Amino acid sequence: MNRIIMLFFAAAAVLGGLDCIAGNRKGYGERFEEAFRLLGPTALSMAGMICLAPALSLLLERLLAPALRLLGTDPALAGGFFAIDMGGYPLAVQLSDLPEWGGYFGIIVAAVFGCTLTFTLPVGIGVIEEKDSGYFLKGMILGLITMPAGFLAGGLLCGFTVPQLLQKLALLLFCALLLIFGLWRCPARMISAFRLFVRALRAFITLGLTVGAVLYLLELESPFVTPVMEAMQTVSSICVVMLGSLPAALFLQRLLRVPLKKAGRLLRLDEAAVAAILIGTVSVLPALAMLKDMTPRGRTAISAYLVSAASLMGAHIAFTMGVSPDLTGPLIAAKLTGAFSALAVSLWLDSRRAD
Repeated sequence: MNRIIMLFFAAAAVLGGLDCIAGNRKGYGERFEEAFRLLGPTALSMAGMICLAPALSLLLERLLAPALRLLGTDPALAGGFFAIDMGGYPLAVQLSDLPEWGGYFGIIVAAVFGCTLTFTLPVGIGVIEEKDSGYFLKGMILGLITMPAGFLAGGLLCGFTVPQLLQKLALLLFCALLLIFGLWRCPARMISAFRLFVRALRAFITLGLTVGAVLYLLELESPFVTPVMEAMQTVSSICVVMLGSLPAALFLQRLLRVPLKKAGRLLRLDEAAVAAILIGTVSVLPALAMLKDMTPRGRTAISAYLVSAASLMGAHIAFTMGVSPDLTGPLIAAKLTGAFSALAVSLWLDSRRAD
């Protein structure tokens, strides 16, 4: 699956590069160049987190894991604070009291909650336009509120019972209830508080990038800090993939114009938003780059959808099949259940407000 996707992206990169050389006659060259323009914002939003990942992992292991055990959940939940391919899976397996919970939190929870916390949220707020940030943050909140539906679906396929899942997920369920209460009683304040959280997260990421840069310039090393050049290599690889994925997104949007229009009329979404549902399931950054082309309804709905759906058919399936193939089915069920639940809730709330 991952190989087929990469071959498609490679072909789209050729299309984008040739169109760029020809003077951007078809629009693919513009998307090709946009991928490189996103390198800076992506690095500022992501590299620092990668640099501080070892220190943060140690902190979670020493402080959060014992607290989680006291609360009645498996300390593997601490691994769920990182994306599965940014250290979440190995940390969850390392901290787990029982191996089955290590796999569940390291794959299912990390692919949704961890991915949102360490990738989609900080990178998204860095690459989207300022005027879209309110819609984006509201969508993120709605996606986090509905993510427990996906966790339950994935957990049931893992063989856990509903009482077991409710006990282990109690902390995340409580957080979801707080978000629901806040969005119901004081939505403006809720979004403002979330914006402050994002600012604090970006300050932490900037601190990590600063530490990594200082260590590199002074030719020093630390076991608690990932070298900044390794972090930049990861960021650069993502942007190289976008050289193909952004032109591919435009190609799919044009190829599927008729069915996308029909689906858009049914859901009352614009064409770009419907295309982003497909594209974001493969790669989250092209979908985020498309927010500027959507209506306000679409921006919130797609942001909510991406909390769970982000990179499912790309990086997350490939990673899971490599480390724990038996969890591929639960992963797909969890991410799609959470994603479509978030999409449905977002569209329903927007319809109610319109009425």
